[in-house]
Formats: sequence, C-alpha cells, structure tokens
Amino acid sequence: MGLEGIIAKRRVAPYRPGRDGDWLKIKCVQSETFLIIGYESSRAALGGIGRVLLAAHGNYGLTYVGSVGTGFSDRSATKLRGNLGRIKTASPPARGITGKGIVWTKPTIAAEIAFRGWTHDEKLRHASFKGLRDSADGVSVYRLK
Repeated sequence: MGLEGIIAKRRVAPYRPGRDGDWLKIKCVQSETFLIIGYESSRAALGGIGRVLLAAHGNYGLTYVGSVGTGFSDRSATKLRGNLGRIKTASPPARGITGKGIVWTKPTIAAEIAFRGWTHDEKLRHASFKGLRDSADGVSVYRLK
C-alpha cells in the first residue's frame, strides 16, 4: 500500500490520548539490493566511508537512487573501503549524479539496503546498510519501475 507504517492500539484498552504504552507505532521497512557506484571518504566515519552511492537498473542503464551512510560496523566499513579501492573508475557509472569528493567505482559490488520508502524523485528515504550480497546467492539488483 506504500505506507510508512501503521498505528495500533491494544484492543482491550480504552481510548486515551497521550503516550501510555497502549499505542504502538509499527514502521514498514523495505529491503532491496542495489549496486555501489562510489563513495565519499571521511576522516571521522567508520572505515573512512562517509557514505556509499547506490544505483538501480533503469530504462536507460544504471540510475542513481541515493546514498547510505549508516548501518556500517567498523569491520564492514573497513573491508568495504578496501574492496572499493580496488575497483575505482574515473567517471560516474550511472546517470543522474554529480559531486565533488566522490570516488567512483565500477558497479560490481551489490549491497542489501533497508529503507522506508521513495521520495518523489525516486531516491531512497532513510536508507541503512545491511551488508554485501554475494553473487553466488542469486543476487537480483533492484529495477526501477
């Protein structure tokens, strides 16, 4: 239905306004696989990655769908930074993005990303890194509709 979440109330509890524990906010979280097409380095962030840039398959090739800068552990970010450092490229592998300080990479690494929805311009909302996908597990990269 495209909802961000639902609100639920304990059935036996009478209606009372306020936050007393009888009401629950249940968030809808989606999860899909996207290709990593670059990253912004950071001296302060875990593993030196400020955020990774993501792409999905579109009608005319890869299309930038946003970035993610949360959900990394120090170990996963450090390993990812090493892997991305080996596949650098000079130009953006997807259309729809420009910027300074971006290290572009070949779109060969797939990541599982949890997110809450899409913006009106087809960018991920509230994205969080969940891990890398292995090509051996039948990875299917998200396709924009």
